[in-house]
Amino acid sequence: MEEPTLVNSVWQQMIIGQHHGLPTRLLDWTHSPLIALHFALTEGNLADLDKHDCVVWRMDMRDMNKNLPQKYKDALNAEKTFVFSVDHLNRVVKALAQYDEDMGDCAMVNIEPPSVDQRIINQYSFFSVVPSGIDCVDDFLREYTTNTVRFIIKKELRWDARDLLDQYNVNERMVYPGLDGLTKWLARHYYVKR
Repeated sequence: MEEPTLVNSVWQQMIIGQHHGLPTRLLDWTHSPLIALHFALTEGNLADLDKHDCVVWRMDMRDMNKNLPQKYKDALNAEKTFVFSVDHLNRVVKALAQYDEDMGDCAMVNIEPPSVDQRIINQYSFFSVVPSGIDCVDDFLREYTTNTVRFIIKKELRWDARDLLDQYNVNERMVYPGLDGLTKWLARHYYVKR
């Protein structure tokens, strides 16, 4: 992928890197509870699907925004939104070091990725940019948000929940459009449970 604006924004660099599998400080979210459930129920090794419980978080962006420094709140209010775009965040802060200083350990920004391909669109993606001051996101959500809910899916239910998602056409073919998604879906569809 050639993206000429990539050099202009650390936020764009992180989003594109994350999109292609690079570990970043971005925390993946989705606007769709079914997409979130799909990812919670996904395992690299299908034999592990019933080995442990999984979790889906529900987070309220407005609730998270109440902790932001004033200049970030003002920027969101000026645009009448509750999530930053890459360009919008770039106008507020350009450097990761300044962002970390601004956020400390009690706030983080939510950013909507540009629709660079169908996968991002189908996943209804957005990200939280985790500042270096936050060591544990679970602790942050517990301490600094009031409307966050954690849903635990018991390991005994994971295969059944996965089958129900297939009936709603929420599967690898939809989440990863193209040959990658088809092959992931086929591998799971024809997997033989022992």
